[in-house]
Amino acid sequence: MSDSDSLSLTYSPISETPTEDSAAEQTVEFTVQFWGVRGSIPTPGADTVRYGGNTACVEIMVAGKRLIFDGGTGLRILGKHLFHQRSIINAHIFFTHTHWDRIQGFPFFIPAFTEGNCFHIYGAAAANGASIKQCLTDQMLRPNFFTPLQEMRSEMKFFNISAGNIIPIDDIIVETISLNRSTSALGYRVTWQGHSVVYATDTDHCLSTEDQNLLYLAHQADLLIYDGSYTDSPHPDKGSDEDTDLAPWRVGVEIARNAGVRQLIMFHHSPAHDDNSLDYIEMEIQTKFSNARLAREGMILQIA
Repeated sequence: MSDSDSLSLTYSPISETPTEDSAAEQTVEFTVQFWGVRGSIPTPGADTVRYGGNTACVEIMVAGKRLIFDGGTGLRILGKHLFHQRSIINAHIFFTHTHWDRIQGFPFFIPAFTEGNCFHIYGAAAANGASIKQCLTDQMLRPNFFTPLQEMRSEMKFFNISAGNIIPIDDIIVETISLNRSTSALGYRVTWQGHSVVYATDTDHCLSTEDQNLLYLAHQADLLIYDGSYTDSPHPDKGSDEDTDLAPWRVGVEIARNAGVRQLIMFHHSPAHDDNSLDYIEMEIQTKFSNARLAREGMILQIA
């Protein structure tokens, strides 16, 4: 499929003030909304307003089901939004891995404290063998946190998954692959009625077995969410090397082209990158793949 085809895109700026459900959520069968787009650590401030400073959290609404990917600080904002709907929440939460930027919003997820809500929680074992339930439990123990997970009154069902699993949710199929052996990170593909979204946000940015897996997972996907805007530098605060041939986003572009992806969204922005830096990165990426954008908090994509 040509990279000139584009998905319908709208913006709904995220704020602390609760808002009514968006028209897209009410009327569209398959949408993606970004609640947190930053990597490593939250970066609030005047120079990150346009792209956002919350860490990773993406919500997919498909066929009336709510799927949430990662629980960074963006999950707290999503939780406030859901809480003010004043209806029973039933959702599936998928974690790529358990680094802090993927789980640090979970203790502040208000709907998890509400009796009657139900959450199906999926994740692979951490590098030390801890299950997803154990990892979420541990971060809420003293001295790290003041309220244990057991105080969450919602029903929580935990599922230990691994690369290669296929998870059916009615007529929705969720597939998993290994993205990065060093972090035990998983990539996901959500497919419904011939449309697919791929969430691949902790890759190792090199040609490897994991990239071959991702090429398979992303084949002809409507949307690939990829973490290529992050810097290669082990010390991100010391600057960026996006001008070099080794810039991670170039791997994302190559994968999108080779897999025949319809649209590419770069995600997991470096804390070293302010809004102006991200504007520049986006322009550079679009010279190589015209139907690519950088994720912004509040971005809503209509898939079907």
